[in-house]
Amino acid sequence: MREYIGRALGWLNPVRLIEDRPATIDTIEPGSIMVSPRKPIDRFDVAAITEVLDLATKIGAVLLDSGTAAIDTQQQIAFVCGVYGLEDVEVDVTYNTIVVSARRGATLPPITTMEQVYYRSMDFTRLAQIDRLVRRIRDMAITPSSAHRMVDEIITAPHPYRHRVATCAWGLMAASISVLLGGAELGAVLAFLTTVVIVVVNRRLNRIGTPVFFQQFTGGFIAVVPAAVTFGLTQNTSINLSPSFVIAAGIVVLLSGLSLVGSVQDAITGAPITGVARFFELLLMTGGLIAGVGIAISLLENAGIFLPTITPTTTFPAVELPVRILAGGLAALAFALASYAEKRALPVAFMSGAIGAAVVASATFVGAIGDVVASALAAALVGLVGGLLARRALTPPLVVAIAGITPLLPGLAVYRALYGLLGDQTLDGITWMMSALGVGAALAAGVTLGEFIARSLRRPQLPVRPAWMSMLRRNRMQGYRRREVAPDVRQRNR
Repeated sequence: MREYIGRALGWLNPVRLIEDRPATIDTIEPGSIMVSPRKPIDRFDVAAITEVLDLATKIGAVLLDSGTAAIDTQQQIAFVCGVYGLEDVEVDVTYNTIVVSARRGATLPPITTMEQVYYRSMDFTRLAQIDRLVRRIRDMAITPSSAHRMVDEIITAPHPYRHRVATCAWGLMAASISVLLGGAELGAVLAFLTTVVIVVVNRRLNRIGTPVFFQQFTGGFIAVVPAAVTFGLTQNTSINLSPSFVIAAGIVVLLSGLSLVGSVQDAITGAPITGVARFFELLLMTGGLIAGVGIAISLLENAGIFLPTITPTTTFPAVELPVRILAGGLAALAFALASYAEKRALPVAFMSGAIGAAVVASATFVGAIGDVVASALAAALVGLVGGLLARRALTPPLVVAIAGITPLLPGLAVYRALYGLLGDQTLDGITWMMSALGVGAALAAGVTLGEFIARSLRRPQLPVRPAWMSMLRRNRMQGYRRREVAPDVRQRNR
């Protein structure tokens, strides 16, 4: 037991959290690609150059598919090429296309490869495996053919968990968010069941090739109907149910898979075209979600089921602070599990979600801090602490960042805005919609800043030992050696 406690305390040591075990992208300094320890590839060897370029584009496609920012993807592609001896390369990463060109001097034409990213998937295990593969390429001098085989195995490998595990994880995430917002037990159970239905239906729609816009529309419609019907049935009873929290939890689940962090991060770090494309996709998918929620509310009102009025001055019941922190951590852990993260990443995701929920929940007791500022502070802390903890767990920081800010997505603000627009409260609806956009941008910008600070940290240097302490230690060691040698000397004298 003493050994286990010692290990736990050692793992939580703040000095060890920022020791020299950075993520792969942390080791890549912009503008200083690592010089290859191998023999550079001959510029006339077209086959070898093409093999390396194809490997780099495959790795970049997996990174871009998993939500990695365009600049980070570009740097890792150039890094892989540099390790294999191709330093004069041009990398262009856009919304769904990767183009890598290797120059061969002024007299030979360049060699170019291109990779298309046709879909977006939330498979954090695949992202972590690619991260470790880049480490092995850097440290173990893997041949390009072996790396090609490993990439193909990573791409074609099945998910580490069954679909039912991921489905239940989505339901647990919705239930935790409902509790985080202030819902009771019945609301949490209803949010769990509703989200399970949404995930199962959208998975079937995805298999038959339904566009994501209509999947979001279907999910928004399903998120409203069970909560509204249950509220209508229990309205005249003593059962306490707040349908707003159930609907908001469903909205957060549907918003969680979109590239909010990637879009803002691309715009901030110097890839505005890709950032605008991702942000437009985000707005389009959110529009489908809003359309589904709005049509469901209108149909229910025509059927005689009216949801409780929400006004900007409505105060929602706040739960105890420890419960909210626990709910935020569980929501982040459930999201990481639903996104097929590795087991080692789940505790880190829980901690990052708890930290973000603690900051936002504590800010509610301070009147001068608004939702936007509180979200930015929480996201920055999640990005910083999550980036440091990800080093210890050998997990890409992107996994921890997305999982940590997911419980803080403005699902309730989106629902308030939509309800106001449908209820002849246009000004209030626009105000809440702008608030939701502000919170989303603050979350993305804050987590980007936190990751940048975590990436900039280096292992702390220990102070130099004073001369008198070194002399004292040297005298002690000499005394120990005399006592060890003395018995042997006496034995020889006899």
